[in-house]
Amino acid sequence: MEGQGRIILHADMNSFYASVECLHQPELRAKPVAVGGDAEARHGIILAKNQLAKKYGVKTGEALWQARQKCPDLVIVHPHYDQYMRFSRLAREIYGEYTDRVEPFGLDECWLDVTGTESQRKGGEALAQELRRRIKAELGVTVSIGVSDNKIFAKLGSDYRKPDAVTVFSRREMGEKVWPLPVTDLLYVGPATGRKLRSYGVETIGQLALTPPEYLKSWFGKVGLMLHGFANGYDLTPVARAGEESPVKSVGNSMTTTRDLVSLEDISAVYWVLCESVAARLREGGFLCRTVQIGLRDFGLYSFERQLTLETPSCLASELHRAAMDLAAANWDERRPLRSIGVRGTELIPASSPWQLSLFQEEAGREKKERLERSVEELRRRFGKAVIGRAAARLHADLWSPDLEKTQVIHPIGLLKTPL
Repeated sequence: MEGQGRIILHADMNSFYASVECLHQPELRAKPVAVGGDAEARHGIILAKNQLAKKYGVKTGEALWQARQKCPDLVIVHPHYDQYMRFSRLAREIYGEYTDRVEPFGLDECWLDVTGTESQRKGGEALAQELRRRIKAELGVTVSIGVSDNKIFAKLGSDYRKPDAVTVFSRREMGEKVWPLPVTDLLYVGPATGRKLRSYGVETIGQLALTPPEYLKSWFGKVGLMLHGFANGYDLTPVARAGEESPVKSVGNSMTTTRDLVSLEDISAVYWVLCESVAARLREGGFLCRTVQIGLRDFGLYSFERQLTLETPSCLASELHRAAMDLAAANWDERRPLRSIGVRGTELIPASSPWQLSLFQEEAGREKKERLERSVEELRRRFGKAVIGRAAARLHADLWSPDLEKTQVIHPIGLLKTPL
């Protein structure tokens, strides 16, 4: 495989959160363990599980009550993110001894490009085995590592065998090893994309690879062409150097509320809180957004997203809120109460960029609103977030916990980090 050119590794620490918890609480190692949120605050989902819990069918992302139905003896521990950050940093320090091209993909995963380094002489598989042994001996957790000449197949390899394993997916073995795998094993093929592909008779990565590109483009647009290339191993995406940051593609927040949202008035109150936060972060980063995207999740955990292109790029909470509410009103079924909602500003441009002014918007008024919102932000920075707030939000303060910061999730941003 080394003769193909690049040597790319993808390292994925197994059951990471749960493994760190069991390392600090040895008495849990022989028990089914899951790391979960706060059920009382309705953040009650499984964040990670160990291998014993996995054998019972416990899945990441499902509700705690669902997991307990499958495994009554399940031990649920609260997350300790400071510890996870520490172990993540230690693992990256080990990877950094072999190459300066270490690109994180979440706390527990990294791509490594060892092409042209001294480490390359050992060969991809031998190096992966050495890293696997070191992580286990020095950190006390296990890692699965995929080896290939591209990032997509390397990631596929780390997912292929768990825990504590190394898998090599070379180009010459693609038809034999990679193509028979389910199409949903491919990175960026999420549940919705997988369902649509299956509706067209595409069940495996091989079938995706052999589907005419023009068909995939008609089904998914440019994304279809990207997936076709990935299925064929045509990924030339570079592995970023350690410390390099991906360009910001969007800014978003979401909130799981303390009770179900049963009216547009409820939704509006939460969106005021979220949109003010997103608008402030846009201004802090020096961005305007062209598009507003919302995400809704109902009481049955069914979720979907919708988006709307703004008439004028904006960083105003009032304009983000108006767009979010237009989308919610047009797409939400009132018979299905919501448990969490989110909003995101996408298609970002620098605030200094020129854009076409609208004949139907009064720019002086928009500038006045922005100055007002900036003044409110300054008051909150100086005297605390509770010093001033919108009446529409304050009248529905029962929708979030008193500690508002813990109720909101600030979405980390990276190119194509969200499954399609």
